[in-house]
Amino acid sequence: MSRDAVKTLFHPFATETLPGPQAGERVLFLAAEAWPPLPEGFAGDLVNVQPLRGLFRPLQARGVQVSPEIEGEGYDAALILCGKHRGENEQNAAEALARVKPGGLIVAAGSKEDGIQPLRKQLAQLGLDVEHMPKYHGVAVWFTRPQDATAAIAKLSKPVQWVEEQFETIPGLFSHDRVDAGSELLASRLPTDFDGNAADLGAGWGYLSVKLAEASPRTNRIDLFENDHRALEFAKKNLARNCPDLATRFFWQDLSSEPVKEKYDLVIMNPPFHEGHAAEPGLGQAFIKAASDALRIGGRLLMVANRGLPYETTLTAEFKESGETCRNARYKVLWARK
Repeated sequence: MSRDAVKTLFHPFATETLPGPQAGERVLFLAAEAWPPLPEGFAGDLVNVQPLRGLFRPLQARGVQVSPEIEGEGYDAALILCGKHRGENEQNAAEALARVKPGGLIVAAGSKEDGIQPLRKQLAQLGLDVEHMPKYHGVAVWFTRPQDATAAIAKLSKPVQWVEEQFETIPGLFSHDRVDAGSELLASRLPTDFDGNAADLGAGWGYLSVKLAEASPRTNRIDLFENDHRALEFAKKNLARNCPDLATRFFWQDLSSEPVKEKYDLVIMNPPFHEGHAAEPGLGQAFIKAASDALRIGGRLLMVANRGLPYETTLTAEFKESGETCRNARYKVLWARK
């Protein structure tokens, strides 16, 4: 989320188009990010919710109230920063409606690429009296919570989904409605004789970990590392359901800035390569370095990547040996040995 979107969110308060929350009022801030100085007159207490570890930590460092999960209800107002997942934006709107008092103000904002316009239209179609204001290449929209929001909450809420009748997910997570084709290719190349300790970096909702356990039933333990707290919670459910006898541990961790503290015999990963809407190979390169640091001497890395991403140079620099296992029209599976 760009910093401009945060400024867009607070702009109606800065221009006094909307009255600022008063001292003692609680304001739920969904998908919260670090904000510039609050507008004069904005005296309410922000209760920040941010499930992404990389965005959670800057808020935590500022000493503000922040949690990866929504807690409580009866809020006086709510703020929502929109993202690229329409389902996630609608779910956050449903949460705001469910947790704000009748008559309370709800404000959402995002860039035009973040899906603020579809959300605005959806809210209006639900009969909410939505107003809006463009600023900083984005749009802020707001409305008051009606006395009876039951129908709107039901329409906006996103139920848990099942993938291949085996995995639970929810909109907003990476590849929430299907198995990612890259992960599927990597799963087809996982070892069948592994019996050590493995790490799944950027584990998402647990697909690759389950597939490793299925391919190598003698796997001793798998540790899952994931930046998205919501995905990690679903990974816990999916591993418990599909691999009830497997030893597992789960780490909510931003691998680009928080090092892995243990050593493993095998690392598997389908690293992220997008920052917002732009491709950012540096993310995958950071994962490769994290994998190298996490492996014992002689340990192996198996990863999948888009064919065009230039990861081979980083693998050569970080590992004793490396190469390509296979590729198809879109993806390549790479290996390396520490």
